[in-house]
Amino acid sequence: MKRTLILLYGVASYAFFFVAFLYAIGFIGNIWVPKSIDSQPTLSLGSALLVDLGLLTLFAIQHSGMARPAFKRWLTRYIPAAAERSTYVLMSTACLVLLMYYWAPLGGVIWQVESNWAIALLNTLYLGSWGLLLYATFLINHFDLFGLRQVWVAFRQKATPEQGFVTPALYRIVRHPIYVGWIGIFWFTPTMTITHALFAIGATGYTIVGMKLEERDLENAHPEYTQYKRKVPALVPSFKKRLNREAPIQTSTV
Repeated sequence: MKRTLILLYGVASYAFFFVAFLYAIGFIGNIWVPKSIDSQPTLSLGSALLVDLGLLTLFAIQHSGMARPAFKRWLTRYIPAAAERSTYVLMSTACLVLLMYYWAPLGGVIWQVESNWAIALLNTLYLGSWGLLLYATFLINHFDLFGLRQVWVAFRQKATPEQGFVTPALYRIVRHPIYVGWIGIFWFTPTMTITHALFAIGATGYTIVGMKLEERDLENAHPEYTQYKRKVPALVPSFKKRLNREAPIQTSTV
């Protein structure tokens, strides 16, 4: 019964994430959804700014704090280790849903592209960034990243195998293709409002800080990562430098 409940918990957490993931595509891109990042402002500028900064801070603290090894060790004193990643996914998704639900648009336009071909290009790059993000998660084991592998292995009463040391596809030319995807998602838009710029700047800043924290953890977990870090750029792909050996899987996103 316990194994079954853990499995159902993991599947439910992933389903919750996947629905929020689909809504986020529309929310950030101002397409398909009833409330988006640039919906009609309802609060004063000062109040909206405080709300939005608070939501971004909450997401950053949860998303990065729960990804740290010390927090994982503390958490697994109270919950099964197999459910740790699913709990992280569940809480991250909850913070994302809160951000989208309570987000307070500010109004104001910084730039707006008028050309039809430029609008089409930016929208294509935006959706392509989501595709890159999803593709990169599958390169490093999508189901492990979102907790499904752990709960399935626990359900079958098998030991969770250690992640190997690999450089699949994109990871040979850039260390963080997932973050490249996120940054594209934040910035590729034909209409950059003050609201969108606040979100993009805050989310990009958090991405850079989170990347540094993650790399510190990876260097502690994988001695080989230091050499990998010297040879492969973080965010700007390089087609000149390739590793002859494989590089570490990034098992935690922040």
